[in-house]
Amino acid sequence: MAAKRYKTQRHKAGDPPGSAPAPIRRAWQGLAVACVGLGGIGAVLPLVPTTPFLLLAAWAASRSSPELHEWLYQHPRYGPLLRDWRDHRALRPRVKCLALLLIVASWLIMMMTVDSNPVRLLASLVMLTVAVFLATRPAHPGAS
Repeated sequence: MAAKRYKTQRHKAGDPPGSAPAPIRRAWQGLAVACVGLGGIGAVLPLVPTTPFLLLAAWAASRSSPELHEWLYQHPRYGPLLRDWRDHRALRPRVKCLALLLIVASWLIMMMTVDSNPVRLLASLVMLTVAVFLATRPAHPGAS
């Protein structure tokens, strides 16, 4: 039986030590860019959430692109939300209130349109869990 040979992934000269191989970094970067796009859509469409997509984008960017990560945190619209979460694990009261209102609206729509009780129960439990998590997050110090 022939021994299997494993090819080691080599990093480019400018890569930081311990960074992921290039294809994985590109996948993280693609996820980050897609989430920034979805977050941008959420900034203008009332029923699409912005904050979760931006948090996911920042997380993915931290694994792929220091430039994109820095851009997100310095962005005039997205940066304050991300910095609030990073520094204080806090949500601004307006963001928290809007998220909770959208959860309630989604629950009401689901109750009127979904006939399956198991689906209703499962979705209600997920929504309740998210609502409790959001409601227990602190407000940013000094935010109104």
